[in-house]
Amino acid sequence: MTTYAPEDAPATAAAPVLPPLRLGSLEVATPVVLAPMAGVTNAAFRRLCGEQGAGLYVCEMITSRGLVEGDETTTRMLVFDEAEEVRSVQLYGTDPAYVGKATEILISEHGVAHVDLNFGCPVPKVTRKGGGAALPWKRRLLAEILEAAVTAGERHGVPVTMKTRKGIDEDHLTYRDAGRIAQEAGVAAIALHGRTAVQGYSGTADWDAIGDLVQHVDIPVLGNGDVWEASDALRMVEQTGAAGVVVGRGCLGRPWLFRDLADAFAGRSTTTLPTLGEVAVMMRRHAELLAGQQQSEEWGCKEFRKHVAWYLKGFPVGGDLRRALALVSGLDELDALLAQLDPAAPFPVLELGTPRGRQGSPRKGVALPEGWLEDTDGTLCVVREDAGETTGG
Repeated sequence: MTTYAPEDAPATAAAPVLPPLRLGSLEVATPVVLAPMAGVTNAAFRRLCGEQGAGLYVCEMITSRGLVEGDETTTRMLVFDEAEEVRSVQLYGTDPAYVGKATEILISEHGVAHVDLNFGCPVPKVTRKGGGAALPWKRRLLAEILEAAVTAGERHGVPVTMKTRKGIDEDHLTYRDAGRIAQEAGVAAIALHGRTAVQGYSGTADWDAIGDLVQHVDIPVLGNGDVWEASDALRMVEQTGAAGVVVGRGCLGRPWLFRDLADAFAGRSTTTLPTLGEVAVMMRRHAELLAGQQQSEEWGCKEFRKHVAWYLKGFPVGGDLRRALALVSGLDELDALLAQLDPAAPFPVLELGTPRGRQGSPRKGVALPEGWLEDTDGTLCVVREDAGETTGG
């Protein structure tokens, strides 16, 4: 795949920008984490990203209740590729007992070596039940959930981390308290998305909040938000002092971003600029891996459809061909359509550093259980999560 290296870039690797990320007994040589994204970070996508670079690749989020109660949809999501050396899963829950049991099941029955807890999801169906980014407002409940998961993890030597946001809104910030509680509970690291729940994915991530959390806790802090290029990752760690970065939307349709990130944290400066022909090869590989994940070509191609627009963003591809690719149902059909792309078309450099995936506008408010903001220490008002619920943070 075509890469660009500035003329003044070192010919050999310089000293690493950051040391390996230590999560308990787990060492991540390149301090980069693939953020779990619902419907995206399945086994096929994790393998595709892993083939490009290095880091920790987290499975799309599952619910603790769904796992404990044997929900079929939840169990079906726990598919791991044979090439995955470290199985990492993000877990969602609002009940300490369920979260503790689910953590135990992930480790003992599925060989999971890292569990991340989601307290960052801003989706209304989650926050209105007191989950996701709303939950850290209840400090005692947060502590109980973290302690339950950490206790289960410690029995097997498996680290537990957490992801959160700045807070519900600017008037109800939670990240400092969440960091303190996480450290006291024995959490191995905390990832902070520099947006509030009311922001969703709009606006600009507040990296200053990430730097502030670094100053207030002794455990590693990972920065999340607006890492579109490897250069953004380097700026984030330099500005905030974070121990690493979490990458979400920036890799949509660009799994090769992890190659650039691995180079950047190894002290090399490169930017991958694939031609459309090289992107087509990556698209075919992605669809093939998806088909193999469930041993179903039809399922794999249907799952692949959502990725087409991300891969082709900025390239000169006609509307009819784009629509046909977004309706593909078989690998042979995909091959015929990809053959119609101009393989020599250069990468659209104007797309570098620009947002990808969902953005939207700030919400008018955050959906919360009645009376949620009246008490920061209570454990009341938490509504039981649905067994098969899936979200992203």
